[in-house]
Amino acid sequence: MATITSSASLPATRVRASLGERIAPAAFLLPAVLVVLFVSIFPLILSLFLSLSRLRFEAGGLQVQFVALDNYRKLLFGSEQKVLFGTIATPSPIGWVVLGIVAFLMLASVYRAIREAQPGRAIVGRAIAAIVLIGLTYLIAASLLSPEGRPGTLVVTMLYVAVGITLQYLIGLGLALLCAQQLPGRRFFRVVFLLPMMITPVGVGYLFRMLADTNKGPLEPLWVALGMQDFAWSNNAWGARIAVMIGDIWQWTPFMFIVLLAAIEGQEVEPVEAAIVDGASNWDIFRHITLPAILPVSTTLILIRMIEAFKIIDLPNILTNGGPGTATETLTLYAYRIWRALDIGGSAAIAYLLLFLVTFFATLYVRTLRGRVSTA
Repeated sequence: MATITSSASLPATRVRASLGERIAPAAFLLPAVLVVLFVSIFPLILSLFLSLSRLRFEAGGLQVQFVALDNYRKLLFGSEQKVLFGTIATPSPIGWVVLGIVAFLMLASVYRAIREAQPGRAIVGRAIAAIVLIGLTYLIAASLLSPEGRPGTLVVTMLYVAVGITLQYLIGLGLALLCAQQLPGRRFFRVVFLLPMMITPVGVGYLFRMLADTNKGPLEPLWVALGMQDFAWSNNAWGARIAVMIGDIWQWTPFMFIVLLAAIEGQEVEPVEAAIVDGASNWDIFRHITLPAILPVSTTLILIRMIEAFKIIDLPNILTNGGPGTATETLTLYAYRIWRALDIGGSAAIAYLLLFLVTFFATLYVRTLRGRVSTA
């Protein structure tokens, strides 16, 4: 009898044990999940509501008025359109060529998806991407590549991202390849190359503001020798943009450098040694061995920097305060400026436009390179 009781209670014990094992991980993870949801999801929902509202500060309280898409209408088609898109004019011949090339590539991509009988979702995705990219290219051609045009905040932000990331990657890769060689003093230079990344963005802004001063800055003899003692960077639109881009490249190239150096030194040695024995040149080794080995790291690195670069605000705010006019103003600085003017709903709408823009480019970038990286 005692034996029967013991064998009957054993499955129940195992059931309770297995039930406890299944619940235990969820019980431990639940507080962390709730904290993440509260910290991440709640601000997103609240900011979305603010972007659809108009806040008015009154005596004794705050009045919130739901205005639906009016803040977005004001940005895209209303009084703020000129700040966001700039001055639209007839593109130059170079602008038409660039627009034609992008339109041809995008339409060819959609046609190839239809011819290969890809799923309808993929075709719709490519069509949406083609429409958005052709529209953005037209905006660049009609404002940045037009003699009468003037780039707005949206194009200036994309300009910083494209030029900054391209030069940061190329310079960082070159420095990483140099420091991966057995050269004297390479450990010293590894530390020196990392110094800009250790300075705060505000410090970098004030540093370049001082260096760009052609009258009282420490580089005054150099500017005098170049005949630029009367040139004011902050009063020239392209001079101010170039100063902002140089500061951003100087600060974030070390990030590219240190990650690429780790990827280069972490690649397998045997293929390189075999290529050297076979008489391969340094360019052949880089092209066929090193570059494919660091390609996955490079794609992730560029994705991280692209997301960060879209949020640039410190340098244009300190160096030029967005000027002259709005020549160097980015989307985040634009949102900050109208937030200080107590247009909270408009600021939230700009933040959501930036979120859509970053999500679009990040998704397009990952989908474009996913297959190539996996087959490299």
